[in-house]
Amino acid sequence: MAEVYLRRLSRWQAEQQRDAVADVYVSAYRGAAGAEHRDRQGFLLRLEQHVQHTGFDMVVADTAGTVGCAYGFRVPRTGEWWSDLQGELPRDIEELTASGRTFLLAELMVLPAHRRRGIATRLVERLLIRLDADLVVAATGRDTDRPSDSGDGADGGGESPGAAAQAFRAWGWSRFGVLGPHTAPDMAFGAGPGPDSMTGEVWIRRPLR
Repeated sequence: MAEVYLRRLSRWQAEQQRDAVADVYVSAYRGAAGAEHRDRQGFLLRLEQHVQHTGFDMVVADTAGTVGCAYGFRVPRTGEWWSDLQGELPRDIEELTASGRTFLLAELMVLPAHRRRGIATRLVERLLIRLDADLVVAATGRDTDRPSDSGDGADGGGESPGAAAQAFRAWGWSRFGVLGPHTAPDMAFGAGPGPDSMTGEVWIRRPLR
């Protein structure tokens, strides 16, 4: 296969390339028949909101077109992202969030034809390598939810939540807890629009330096 190149996009560039990224999203999280339009529109609405967050950053993988993407932003200082955590939030994480030192890996996806080539691993590394934060978090769907991001032992984009857990462990992340059930499904990889209740597994790690 052709070589895959990674590019970091500014907020403005991310908005300009939203349609190409949405195409990757639909293919990576292809679900039930008839869901494509709903999923695409829901993703575009979430992306429109996400690019406005403090610290938004995006990296895309290209080879004759966009084949993968990872992006994230600072967890809001208000702590609302943690509001559905099952159990008590540790004081140190609460303080890191309140001080703006926590970064959310909000989305990670790779086209099915390009999985198991280490692309997701490279996307995450590039996104986090220059990150000025003390904690990185991500939420993935649980096995009872719709598909989420995953790996080839450590790579992927749109396979099962079990594979996602395998990938996060291989990348050095730790399982932290469970979010939900809640009514804010945009917290987890591949979340669709609407008020459907869901739960998500939370993973954390210290950023790459």
